[in-house]
Amino acid sequence: MTLPTVQTLYGVTGATWPAASVARVGPWTIRAGRGGGSRVSAATAEGPFSVDDLAAAQAAMTALGQPSQFMIRAGEAALDTLLAGQGYSIKDPVNLYAAPVAALTTHRPPPVTSFQVWPPLAAQAEIWTAGGIGPARLAVMDRAPQPKTTLLGRIGERPAGTVYIGIHAGIAMIHALEILPAYRRRGLARHLMHAAGFWAADHAATHLSLIVTQANAGANALYASLGLTLVGQYHYRILPE
Repeated sequence: MTLPTVQTLYGVTGATWPAASVARVGPWTIRAGRGGGSRVSAATAEGPFSVDDLAAAQAAMTALGQPSQFMIRAGEAALDTLLAGQGYSIKDPVNLYAAPVAALTTHRPPPVTSFQVWPPLAAQAEIWTAGGIGPARLAVMDRAPQPKTTLLGRIGERPAGTVYIGIHAGIAMIHALEILPAYRRRGLARHLMHAAGFWAADHAATHLSLIVTQANAGANALYASLGLTLVGQYHYRILPE
């Protein structure tokens, strides 16, 4: 089965992890993230631009109380070079992975390992908070359109991990996979990935996808071992304060 393109995954990312609002300012799309992270706060180029256009984007992001930052996608080397010349530094290079849903539905997780939950439980919020995923990012999940869900992962009888999943254009995208430190390296992340695959299949998704920072070597190795394929990358450029 042909994998989705990186451009398609950019669209799935925006739909399943949406900004609070979006506005067009000249050649830029400006996102209001309300504390939900770079993915919902970074500006993107939507047409031809020049260095003279940067001031309008910077002013718009400042008015929102956000740092001045841009997402640099595939084919945007000119924007990357322009921002570097203006003193913007690279932030959080990431990889985008995808696989046919069938690759994640080869076997089910052990019984009572994972449960589908919407809205998320307090125990899941506590797990996310421990991993630095606070209320502003939970608000992103809440405002995302259906279909979506979360999975609560357990080891023994204890909540140990959680993940959020949304579907757009037939592609399920995983966000905010978090395992409590005391329960890592015990296979729970792998079980949650398989559980996500079965949920995606039940909702007619053809592919499963996710985003992970390039610096997270363990997670990149896990996803590759599960049969996900690297489709592309992006990174941010941020103006130091």
